[in-house]
Amino acid sequence: MNQNRTLEILKTAILLERRGKAFYSTVAFQAQDPDVKTFFKSMAEEEDEHIKFLTEQFSHFTKTHEFKKISLNPEVENTSDKILSKRLKVKISAASFEASAIAAAIDFETRAVKVYSQQAENATDPEEKKFYKWLAEWEMGHHQILHELDEDLKHRIWNDNDFWPF
Repeated sequence: MNQNRTLEILKTAILLERRGKAFYSTVAFQAQDPDVKTFFKSMAEEEDEHIKFLTEQFSHFTKTHEFKKISLNPEVENTSDKILSKRLKVKISAASFEASAIAAAIDFETRAVKVYSQQAENATDPEEKKFYKWLAEWEMGHHQILHELDEDLKHRIWNDNDFWPF
């Protein structure tokens, strides 16, 4: 394990999560609807959890040059799942600021999945591999939620504008 490379990856991951949190927090702040605010606020809170895990690993690795063995829930829970409802989908217009933010957030999550999956694949330390695999799965959950929301919005605007060829 290249220690400098591992620290670089951890710092990059922390920065990635901080940017995600800032993005989701900004969208939550600017959203007018309370349900939309809550959705983006919950996404920001989940990024906070990622920052916490990554910072803890960074601190431990800096001191010991090993990944800290931590207990990770095998099931990745996304609190945003709980509030992603039809009511929320109706409140986000397919051509709104929030819909644009969802499209941008998909890119954030795609990048995070790529970074974590690649690091999990390259890791030789079993704890490091497990840690990054778990983070990749958590980010994939975010990606899936956002993608489903984006698809629903896209189909709604197609229906509203008679874009269907049949």
